[in-house]
Formats: sequence, structure tokens, C-alpha cells
Amino acid sequence: MTPTQFSTFGGSDPEFLTTDEVLGFLRINARTVYRLIRTGELPAVRIGRQWRIRRCDLDSWLDGNRAGK
Repeated sequence: MTPTQFSTFGGSDPEFLTTDEVLGFLRINARTVYRLIRTGELPAVRIGRQWRIRRCDLDSWLDGNRAGK
């Protein structure tokens, strides 16, 4: 198991991304990622001093913010 995955009782493996991975994936500024988290637009959990975003939450957020919707 990789450090960015964990098993649930249901057997699925949700993948958690760091803010650096999200900003690299979306090619946006770190301030934008933290603003989206702070305003609640992008669901995230804080673990210690770091934020983690579930991959499925990021995908849902992207689907909800598509142009032409």
C-alpha cells in the first residue's frame, strides 16, 4: 500500500492527494488551492499541519465546475 492510500472496511482504496499534487495537477497557484479549501469549495481534511484532498472529491469538484454546464 502506498502512503497516499488507505483501506476502508468496504475494501475500496480512496486516494488522498497533497495540496502540492493538486496544484501540480490543476496547474494553479498554491494560494488558489488554499482559497478553495478555506471557502469550502474543495473538500479537504487537515492531518497535522497538512491538507489532504480525496481524489474523488477533486474529480467531483472538477465535474461541477466545467464550462458550458
